[in-house]
Amino acid sequence: MRLAIGTTAALWVIGLCAAGAQAPADRPPMSEEVFKNIQVLKGIPVDQFMGTMGFFSSSLGLNCTDCHSYDSGGDWAKYADDTPLKRRARLMVTMMQKINADNFGGRQMVTCNTCHRGVTNPNVMPSIDLLYGTPPPEEPGDPFAQAQGQPAAESIIDKYIAAVGGAQKVAAFTSFTGAGTYRGYDDSEETPLEVAMTSIGQYYTDGHPASGPHITTFDGRQAWYNAPPTDRPFPFIALTGVEMDGLKLQSQLFFPAQIKGALRNWRTGFGTEINDRRVNVVQGNLGTGGIATLAFDAETGLLVRMLRYGPSPVGRIVTRVDYTDYREVGNTGVKMPFKWTMSWLDGRNVYSLMNVQANPRIDAARFAKPAAR
Repeated sequence: MRLAIGTTAALWVIGLCAAGAQAPADRPPMSEEVFKNIQVLKGIPVDQFMGTMGFFSSSLGLNCTDCHSYDSGGDWAKYADDTPLKRRARLMVTMMQKINADNFGGRQMVTCNTCHRGVTNPNVMPSIDLLYGTPPPEEPGDPFAQAQGQPAAESIIDKYIAAVGGAQKVAAFTSFTGAGTYRGYDDSEETPLEVAMTSIGQYYTDGHPASGPHITTFDGRQAWYNAPPTDRPFPFIALTGVEMDGLKLQSQLFFPAQIKGALRNWRTGFGTEINDRRVNVVQGNLGTGGIATLAFDAETGLLVRMLRYGPSPVGRIVTRVDYTDYREVGNTGVKMPFKWTMSWLDGRNVYSLMNVQANPRIDAARFAKPAAR
């Protein structure tokens, strides 16, 4: 069974239903304070819980209703109902945690994906085709140390800065607003998009699929995702930890002068290929424990991919952004990608800009928590 992904997160294993409890104001609500029938995945923020559902979904090639009751497709409350697969999954999570505790000192070396690899039943027989065929390319993203003989990461970033306009022009580019189109994974057509970002990491995207606006904001301290009730069981999800830092990074990457300071402990890995083109790969650490990997075209110097991940109780929550269609922004002399595709474990959005204004004054309220609808 292939993975069915939509704008609705893959809600797998643990029952989902708004519980009505309120978390203390000084921290985001935990999973058991928002959802009912949480038995294993307690003590994690809601955004990490939702990301964990996506990890289950992608690791086993399932969608929400494969594991929740069939009726849950039209009723959020029924996500809390128990099913045989959910009961089995709780046992598997406990088993996996015990394997890591007993054999790897608690390090997360074994995950759902270690054995399942996108199928419900782990394959116990070696594949002759895989053995003698051409292996699929490995996606850069695993942690690495500075590779011997490779240049410093800063020199690769400097090449990117030169490719998009040079240090002086890039330093003067500090904000932009834009309009274009948005398309989610299961959307039948492109719909309107509004974007605003600043070099200090403030972030705003507003896509308008048929179901209603999908708004993501980061004001420099807090980040939020807002979606219509057909796509989420509640209107707001607070983005925390690595997810919030990752959103800030995604904004800063549009402003190359900020890249060197956006991550810590820069290192360069060995080059590889993406879409049949050689790329140089650099990596750094986010402040909250995540890791981000940047891939730059070896010939043009342009940024073509960012892959970041953070922890969850069952494995890495991965987000990838691919950048294309570099154009000059107004008369700034600075180029930026006018198209980017953001993919994660249970969804994919394509953002395409048609009109961009460089260095506008942007009201701070635009980056605040979206208004309730």
